[in-house]
Amino acid sequence: MDIKYLKEIVEIFDNSKVMDLEIVEGDVTINLSKQVNYPANDNPYPMPPMYFGGNQMQMPQYAVPQQTTAPVQTEANTSTTVVTPAEPANKLHEIKSPIVGTFYRSPSPESEPFVEAGARVKPGDVLCIVEAMKLMNEIECDVSGTIEKILLENGKPVEFNQALFYIKPD
Repeated sequence: MDIKYLKEIVEIFDNSKVMDLEIVEGDVTINLSKQVNYPANDNPYPMPPMYFGGNQMQMPQYAVPQQTTAPVQTEANTSTTVVTPAEPANKLHEIKSPIVGTFYRSPSPESEPFVEAGARVKPGDVLCIVEAMKLMNEIECDVSGTIEKILLENGKPVEFNQALFYIKPD
């Protein structure tokens, strides 16, 4: 299955109101599912009251953690907090994982890694493999440049959209 095709499907699914999706191509089946956590007061399917022996039993009420917001700056609180982005400030290009899976630097345990830090790469060069659902997905470079940093160790799990490599573009 083409990795770009799979990435487009995931992006369309994420931006849609569809909750479950199953795609079958040959002997490959992909299941996508979203989980929605409703706040206690916005539950679209409230539980009906329970009756035991003619008396209505009240369900216990649990505290729902409230989302916290950033502190408001006032005259007394003049300090400012600078949030630094995850990527380096020197404008390195990130290669991100298009899927959830396992990161592999080489095509097999006995083989040499596809790339090392300091290696020159060009668009179309294979940088690594992300295994998902027993499928080996080659992750290709999309810019010309030099590998500055490899962010994961071989065999480690990787999340969707997680940075894998920093590349210094030409």
